[in-house]
Amino acid sequence: MKRFAAAAAFALSLSALAPSAGAITFGEPGGNGHPNVGQLVVDFPDPDGGLFGICSGTLIAPQVFLTAAHCVAFLPGLGIDDAYVSFDSVVDPATSTLLHGTYSFDPAFGISGGGSDAHDIAVVVLDVPVSGITPAQLPTANLLDSMKTAGTLMDQRFTPVGYGCVRNDSTGGPHSLDCDDNERRVADQGFHSLQNRAWMLLNMNPSTGSGGTCFGDSGGPHFLGDSSVVVSITVTGDTWCRATDKTYRTDTANARAFLAQFVTLP
Repeated sequence: MKRFAAAAAFALSLSALAPSAGAITFGEPGGNGHPNVGQLVVDFPDPDGGLFGICSGTLIAPQVFLTAAHCVAFLPGLGIDDAYVSFDSVVDPATSTLLHGTYSFDPAFGISGGGSDAHDIAVVVLDVPVSGITPAQLPTANLLDSMKTAGTLMDQRFTPVGYGCVRNDSTGGPHSLDCDDNERRVADQGFHSLQNRAWMLLNMNPSTGSGGTCFGDSGGPHFLGDSSVVVSITVTGDTWCRATDKTYRTDTANARAFLAQFVTLP
């Protein structure tokens, strides 16, 4: 999927995250499916500047694009106030349609060891409403906890979408990742566990029939099955993108408190 540029690597080095997830693994091109999933593009300053796609995200209201805080929290330090989003199925920052916006991230953002709530959530508020694309939906409060109590979560499938690196080889290391095609892709994955209220861990091991995310998919959605409900966003995972996704839930009180500043919650 997306080309994980030097600018994106720099962004991750400035964050306090473990290896950040960013690409769809063992998935397939999304084509015109999931048109509300886009790529976050940033114009970096010289000398190594230019437009680079660094993360993924989802349109959740006509002017609101959901992504991860670690995708934008380093930008103020570089003097960057602007962000861009493209909803093209294959993004070339030099030629694709880019929509300008202003980013905001949860002021409580930060990773503390032990897996506590990192508040790793952000939005880009676009200058003008997006037309022709139906926004995705947010979940009701504590939806995943309710599903766990009802016994329906263990067998639930999830759909990750993003522009990150591609893995098709289940055994290799970094040489098995293709980060050059910059294409929106989609996969199917199974549930692993809920962790510390803020996180949902998902399987992305092909031996269990699951794909997942990798470098460049950060901020991208994990839809509940085939629905348009974004129950979590990509944050991190194992180094070589083949075992476990660690995703930040959007149904928790903290996530909803941040999002309520920008959208009407269900």
